[in-house]
Amino acid sequence: MNIFVAKLNFKTRTEDLQAAFEKFGQVSSAKIVKDRDTGRSKGYGFVEMPNDAEANNAIAALNEKELDGRVIVVKPANPKTGSNE
Repeated sequence: MNIFVAKLNFKTRTEDLQAAFEKFGQVSSAKIVKDRDTGRSKGYGFVEMPNDAEANNAIAALNEKELDGRVIVVKPANPKTGSNE
C-alpha cells in the first residue's frame, strides 16, 4: 500500500520517516518530496508498505501524531491517474 504523509517537519529525513513506519512492519520505500530547484523538503512524502494490514495499523497509529515536533497527517495515497481530470 502506498501511504501519503503530510505536514512533515522540513528537517525530517527520509530515514526518520522510514524508521517511524518500520515499527509497524516492512517498509519497501520511503520518500520525502523535495523542491526541484532548492532541494528543500516540501513537507510531505510517501511510504510504501507491502502488507496492507501492517500499513493500515501504521496509518491508524501515526495519523495526527507528532513526528519531529509536528503533528502529521497519514492516509492511503490516492492512486496515480494518467489524465488531468
